[in-house]
Parts: sequence; C-alpha cells; structure tokens
Amino acid sequence: MKKIIKLLFFLTLLINFNNAKAIAESSSELLKVDWSFKSFIGKFDRASLQRGYQVYNEVCSSCHSVKYLSYRNLVEKGGPEFSEEEAKAIASNFEVVDGPDSTGEMFTRNARLSDKFVMPYANEEEAKFANGGAYPPDMSVLVKARKGGADYIYSLLLGYEDPPADIKLEDGVYYNKYMYGNKIKMSAPLSDDLIEYSDGTKATTEQMAKDVVSFLMWAAEPHLEQRHKFGFRVLIYLIIISVLVYLSMKKIWSRIESKV
Repeated sequence: MKKIIKLLFFLTLLINFNNAKAIAESSSELLKVDWSFKSFIGKFDRASLQRGYQVYNEVCSSCHSVKYLSYRNLVEKGGPEFSEEEAKAIASNFEVVDGPDSTGEMFTRNARLSDKFVMPYANEEEAKFANGGAYPPDMSVLVKARKGGADYIYSLLLGYEDPPADIKLEDGVYYNKYMYGNKIKMSAPLSDDLIEYSDGTKATTEQMAKDVVSFLMWAAEPHLEQRHKFGFRVLIYLIIISVLVYLSMKKIWSRIESKV
C-alpha cells in the first residue's frame, strides 16, 4: 500500500512539473526596453512619468488601485514632480469619505494631497463581481512582484493577438503570448490614440505601455533615484579609500624593503 501511495505521489509531481514546463515554454521571450531607470545611476524620465500617470488615471484606474500612493507623492522629488497646484487639481477630481462631522455623520469631500489614491471598488467582492469573477490586482508594487519586472508588464500590454487555431478560449478570456499559460481575463487595455496626451506626444500603444510601466515602476520604488545616488556616492567613497589604503601600504612596504 505504501509503495502505491509513493508511486502516485511521484506521478503527481511529474505531471505538475510537465505542466509547469509546458506553460513556461508556451510564453514568448519578453520584449526588452532600454529603461532610463535601469542602470546603476539610472533616473526616471519626468515627462514619461507624468504621461504614465495620465494613462493610469484614464485607462487603468477604473479597475486597478495603487493603494500605497498618496496624491502628495506626485509632487515629491524623484517622481512625476507635478507642481503642488497641479497635484491639488488632480486630487480635487476625486471624492473621499471623511468624518464623522459634528453631528456624527460621515460625509464626502474632494480629495486632498494627504489622501491615498481613491480605490476603484469598495471591496474585493465588488471588484470580482464587476470583472467576471477576476480580481484586478493592486498596481502599487506590481512591477516588482512579477518575474521579468518592467519588461514583463510592458510585454503583457503589447502581447494580445488572435489565438492559434488549436487553442480555444472561453468567453471573457483573451490570448496573450506573454502571459503565463497564454490566457488572460483582461481585454487589451491599450490601443492607438486611446487618449490624448496633454504634452502633445503621439499616443501609440507602445508609447502608452512604456509610459504607464515607468509610472508603475516609480510607484513600486519611489525612492529609486535616491538609492542610486547613495549607492554611487558609496562606490566613489570606497574607491577613494581603496586607493589611499593601497598608496599607504605601498609606502610602508617600500620602507621595509629598503631596510632589508
């Protein structure tokens, strides 16, 4: 009996391994982008971050939240760096529940810089009901949470196409060559000229995908530029210290050798 159980256990492991391998092989190699923030001293493109916020606000925010961001973050150094007036105007377009007031009642008001980004749904159940049972993930740390990072999210946004003839899709399911398993319940969110950029940039699907991924990368790591600057300074410091130590040791050993 024990041998049969062990055999069934190993067969299950083998089947799961083969399924996982098949899913991995079915996903195409990710598109590669020369991100401005990717290098050791990389920085965010301010214009791209501002456009990325526009894409998030006009396209993504109807389903996806960024619950760890506050409107004041849009003003901070290292981010989109909107002016305080611009950020206040952005926040004022949304309403939040506050209170209680002097009568003990809750009330709604326009959002302020100190408020978190407004959530698209009141709770998870409402989100699932509105999206055919699928829960739209929060985007605050999405780029850091997915294998492949920014390249994966960028590829996913551009990976929608008609399925091969041998693949049948259920209602509400779409084919994406970069999605693990190639099936996704989110329809293609981007298309050419879907929005009109406020800075006049041509809103191609590729441009919007790049901008919104840049914005999401900043959302996931808002202190990236400060970290890069600090790391660069530490590296310079270590180089200087190493050179000084080398010169000191060289001088000391030259004296010792001269005496010998």
